[in-house]
Order: sequence, then C-alpha cells, then structure tokens
Amino acid sequence: MPTRRRRTTVNRTAIAVGVLAATAGLFLAPASAGAAAGPTALPAGQYTLTANYHQFDAVNSALVSTLGTAAVHTVMDNANHDRQALPSSFSPSGLVTGFRFSSGDNSDCRSYPQGITTSRDAVGTTNSGTYDGHQLVLVSWYTRDECGGDHERSRITLVDWDATYPNKYRKILLVEPTGSAATPNFKDIPIHAGGVSWFGDYLYVADTGRGMRVFDMRRILRTNTGGTADQIGRQPNGVYYAHNYAYVLPQIGTITSSTTSGTNLAWSSISLDRVSRSIVMTEYTCQSGCTAYPNRAPRAVRYPFPAGATTFAATTTASQALQLPWYNLNGVASHNGRWWFNSSGQKKLHYWTPSAGPTTYSWVSGGEGISYWEDTANPDLLWTLMEGTGNRNVFAVEQAAYDG
Repeated sequence: MPTRRRRTTVNRTAIAVGVLAATAGLFLAPASAGAAAGPTALPAGQYTLTANYHQFDAVNSALVSTLGTAAVHTVMDNANHDRQALPSSFSPSGLVTGFRFSSGDNSDCRSYPQGITTSRDAVGTTNSGTYDGHQLVLVSWYTRDECGGDHERSRITLVDWDATYPNKYRKILLVEPTGSAATPNFKDIPIHAGGVSWFGDYLYVADTGRGMRVFDMRRILRTNTGGTADQIGRQPNGVYYAHNYAYVLPQIGTITSSTTSGTNLAWSSISLDRVSRSIVMTEYTCQSGCTAYPNRAPRAVRYPFPAGATTFAATTTASQALQLPWYNLNGVASHNGRWWFNSSGQKKLHYWTPSAGPTTYSWVSGGEGISYWEDTANPDLLWTLMEGTGNRNVFAVEQAAYDG
C-alpha cells in the first residue's frame, strides 16, 4: 500500500491573513484572559459508568448473517457525496484546512451536524492515522421529522481526508437492533448525537439522558435502496430498507451514566483524550431562561479506559470532575492536561489548565464538537465544525493558537 499523506489543501490566502493577524496581535489575542474564574474540582467518585457491550449480540449476529457487512474501505470506495471548499471569507485564527458539505447538506433545515472525531482518534498517528486504509473525518448528525420538528433519527458521515482519494463522503444511518435472532430487525435512533468519539474499532455517541451508545465500525451493514424515504427495517417481503441509505451501523451496547451528586449528567458533548486514554464529556446548560435545557452551571467529567483497552470496564469511576463557569457548551476536548470548551451561544472558545488558569478566545458562531488531532510531523490540530444552516464549515486550526 502506498504511503498516504495528510491532505493539506487549504485556503492559502486565509492562512496568510491569519498569520499576519497573529503577528499583529489581532486574532490570537484572547477576548479575555484571566478575567473569570476557572473550573473547580468536584468529587470524581460521585460519577460512574456501567458498560454493556453485548446488549444486542444475538440480533446483531443474525443481522450480519442476513445482510452482510461492508468494510470501511468498501463504504469509502462507494462514497457518493462531494464536499466543497471552505469559503474564502472564512479565516479564523490558526486555520489550517477544512471543507463544507455538499450544497444540499449545507442548507438542510431538517438535519444538523453535531459531534466530530477522526481516524486519528481511532488509531493515533500509526500509518498516518489511517483506518482500513483511509484517513477519515467522522461527523454525527441528527434529523428532525420536519424543519423545526421533533428528533426522528441520527446518522454519521464518513469523509475521506487523504490526498490519495477523491473529495467524497458517505452517510451511514445509526440504528438500534430489534426483534429476535429468528427475525432480526432494526429501528431509528432519535437522539441528538451531540458528541462522538472513535477509539479503536468502537464508536461512542453521546445520548443526552443516558450516557453513550456504542457501535462497532467493523459491523456496518448493507441495506437496500429501492424503498421509499420513510421505510425503515424489515419489510413483509423480507427486504430491509433504511430510508434509502445503503449502509447502516447497528448499536452493539450502551454505556449508562449514574451519579450520587443528586443531579444526573446531561451528556451533550464528548471527546477522546488519547494521552490519558479517556473520554471526557460536558453538559449544555443555560445560565437562566431555558426550557429545553437545564438552568445551572455545567460539569465536565473524565472517564478512563483500562490500560491497553478501547472498551470501558464493566464499571468505571471517573478520574476527574469539574464544575464549569461557562454556559451553552457544545464542544469539549482535552489533551495532556489541557482543556478546551466551545460555547456556541457566546461565540467563545475557553482554554484552561489547572496551573495557568482560563483564557477565552473569540470564536465562530454555531460551534459544535471538538476533536484533538495528533501529528508527529506537523503541528497538532483541533478539528471542529459549525451547525448553522448554510454555514456548515468543518475545519481544523492549530491547537497552539488556542493554548493560552
């Protein structure tokens, strides 16, 4: 297999502007530094996870036998959507690269991108961060039954991010197995999918009131595309449809969150910290006035994986818990003792370490999940995205531009 290089096709003008602005102290200067109190420690022992990776084993085995699986490289060989370049006017500080989805996905008022993770999360820098031969950016989405309506289903998008491959991506529907081993079936997962982390072969998706749902990237199923847009699961004639998706990814298990703090966690966003081999989560809350979200200070909690494992133990106790002074948090990342929090409602990116304290930067509108991209040959990056209709930029900045 030829060595694959990281795609670095970017808006060079935007980078030049960003570098010039950084030199002039225009963009890189924080909006406020040390002006607000930082996070404070909470008792980590109050927060635990219970893991079940075998919840749907019997039905999933039957689905695999019935439908067959498609490897990630097969899915990407059949990628059928073209991504676009970032607009030339988009130039946040430290911008390195990025893209937009197709015009249809960029303007869709029913579906919204939320979480982000990459094959660098999955495998680190091994083989230039490729999974099954592809360097990938993965984005989670939720879909409403109508514009402004109720949550109807969720999906992921796999985006090729390697100069060897075309600028393509593919949508995969997330489904929950139902039925029995004799008559296996699946149904939609109508969650917000606000955060996503890929570690090894496992994909962890935030489920607001529960914790996380778990999927296995080796178990992508093939489905039929000849049905109607509203058909899902096994039909009376034995054919399986999935809203005309050619591929579905069935849930394999659930990571259930519990706490003795008296207030359950709202799992809004998650991210993988490869250094400490843990998943960190944070809550979307409001300072006041919200009806759909809690009106209280948010928390961030770190849950470690066992040494050498990409699955949680049967029971996991948090190794760190924080009370946060910021609100409207849609994204979180942590790496080597450093934290980043994306406040979409306030257009701020908050950076914090226990020793240096907080720094706050002006940020993009509609900001969502964050994923830390390790790199042995180039500066490390923060990948993130924007959810606003018509303005769905997926982009990477140098993390050093936002580290206080």
